[in-house]
Amino acid sequence: MINVCEPTLLGNEKKYVTECLNTNWISSNGRFIKKFEDGFANFCETTYAVSCTSGTAALHLALDAIGIKPGDEVIVPTFTMIATTNAIMYCGGIPVYVDSSLKDWNMDISQIEKVITPRTKAIIVVHTYGYPCDMDKINKIAKKHDLIVIEDAAEAHGAIYKGRKTGSLGDIGCFSFYGNKILTTGEGGMVTTNNEKIANMCNYLKNHAFSQPRFIHSAIGYNYRMTNIQAAIGCAQLENADILVYNRIANATLYNKYLKGVKGITFPPKCKNGKNVYWMYGILINSMDRDEFMLKLKQNGVDTRTFFFPCHKQPCYPKTNKKFPIADKLWKQGVYLPSSSSLTIAQIQTICDIIKKVLK
Repeated sequence: MINVCEPTLLGNEKKYVTECLNTNWISSNGRFIKKFEDGFANFCETTYAVSCTSGTAALHLALDAIGIKPGDEVIVPTFTMIATTNAIMYCGGIPVYVDSSLKDWNMDISQIEKVITPRTKAIIVVHTYGYPCDMDKINKIAKKHDLIVIEDAAEAHGAIYKGRKTGSLGDIGCFSFYGNKILTTGEGGMVTTNNEKIANMCNYLKNHAFSQPRFIHSAIGYNYRMTNIQAAIGCAQLENADILVYNRIANATLYNKYLKGVKGITFPPKCKNGKNVYWMYGILINSMDRDEFMLKLKQNGVDTRTFFFPCHKQPCYPKTNKKFPIADKLWKQGVYLPSSSSLTIAQIQTICDIIKKVLK
């Protein structure tokens, strides 16, 4: 079975983890924490980076740090992994959904101003599958309406928009280091920002809001601390970040090459304003049932995943009568193929040969 994604550990991961074990620095203190935070801030070209336990925790910290309260509205694409909207719910906020655009599978910017109300406090943009959003347009809208912009860059490590890295394009960036991400620590997350106040608040909240005296707390904080072991893996990943990003893009180049001319497929959008890092190589299946397509690939030894189920349809959320046809289409037809940074040319050729056979 060719798995849909596996961690790629190329360098000093074992060496650095062994150092943690040998020195007993395995918890949320140790030299690798600050080293990873400083290194990741440098990678994203931001002033600050705050490590935490997951991408979801990063989003929650970001929203809490800017003061999202019950009843506040946060604009978000409905086509996203549920963690994005869950973080809003954790704060008591209200997700206000916007449909996607077929040109890039990201939030349809033309719909943002239509849903802004006096209760709107922020916009969360999602760089879907590694394709950077058109941030100039989004930031212009946010500035006009005095809104905070949070980038959900969980899928976009190293993506570039007009010469700038994701995570540095809004007020706050949020990253995940889950096992399938381009850079991984197994589990883990990071908040990036150029705003010292926001960085300090995230550091405060992620550590139970400890202050002086230590066990007196002026705010409700969280246990969102990354371990030194995770940070050690992250440091090793950063040393090979350019290779890990390059390999994802190389995967996409090969898929485009070997699937060229195959009917019944819509290929992932090409990025015009920067660099798509293709966290996952996604396609739309137009000529047969998506689930049948996935089943046939699995029967031939190729694992796949569906695109995200739109948040407006999630059974755990309040129902809405609003329509989001593009998000529905992406869910119904979308599937992503194996995308590990360690995929071989032979594996991609095999996957493409099987797809051609299935769609013939």
